[in-house]
Amino acid sequence: MAELKTQQNDASVTDFINGVDEKRRDDCFALLDLMSEVTGAPAKMWGTAIVGFGEYHYKGASGREGDWMLVGFSPRKQNLTLYIMSGFDRYDELLAKLGKHSTGKSCLYIKRLADVDRDVLRQLVAASVAHMNITNG
Repeated sequence: MAELKTQQNDASVTDFINGVDEKRRDDCFALLDLMSEVTGAPAKMWGTAIVGFGEYHYKGASGREGDWMLVGFSPRKQNLTLYIMSGFDRYDELLAKLGKHSTGKSCLYIKRLADVDRDVLRQLVAASVAHMNITNG
């Protein structure tokens, strides 16, 4: 079975963020602070472009298993992508109050932090981390 390409590594999170486009840099440092506070975990690089916090061990229906971050973000060209690993099925009320965003299976896409309510974002991250800790703890 192929090994997951995106692995946690010892690259510098600060160096990575400092290398991000100036328009996104402040948002990345704000997300770094928010996710560090919520998780209590140090930021780690996952692959070359994802900043993750905490980790859990998963085992899929296919038998594939590995370790992955509890929550994370990546400054992509089009959006800031936030990895909300519990998905969004149970967070309709928070998403309705969040502000301008879109979602994928476990990805929350926002153009910039100014487009969303940071308190609601903090609640969403905290709820997802708590759910992941309970279900994978």
